[in-house]
Amino acid sequence: HVQLVESGGGSVQAGGSLRLSCQASGPTYSAHCMAWFRQAPGKEREGVAAIVTSGEATYYADSVKGRFIISQDNGKMYLQMNSLKAEDTAMYYCVVVPSAKCGGWEHTSPAFGYWGRGTQVTVS
Repeated sequence: HVQLVESGGGSVQAGGSLRLSCQASGPTYSAHCMAWFRQAPGKEREGVAAIVTSGEATYYADSVKGRFIISQDNGKMYLQMNSLKAEDTAMYYCVVVPSAKCGGWEHTSPAFGYWGRGTQVTVS
């Protein structure tokens, strides 16, 4: 099955930037849609951004539009996070969404698709 490993998390001051990476391995031909989710302590899981791996489209949560950029290159997916705020503090997960065109991507539960173990982002 597909394995996902996130990296790039860390601690940063408000207004700063971080770039998360996700390395996928295994049968990645099935990964037509990939996404970043996040979850902060005591809060619900939130879909942050998604990308159709053919390059057709990208999608963003309203809370990150204009600040985050999702991209992919040579089997890796990235999340460039700019103008970070304290409310961006969370564990960030790389996800293969079981959808051909990322339809309903933001509703993907951990019971479906493939999920990485996460990388912590802390903004102070």
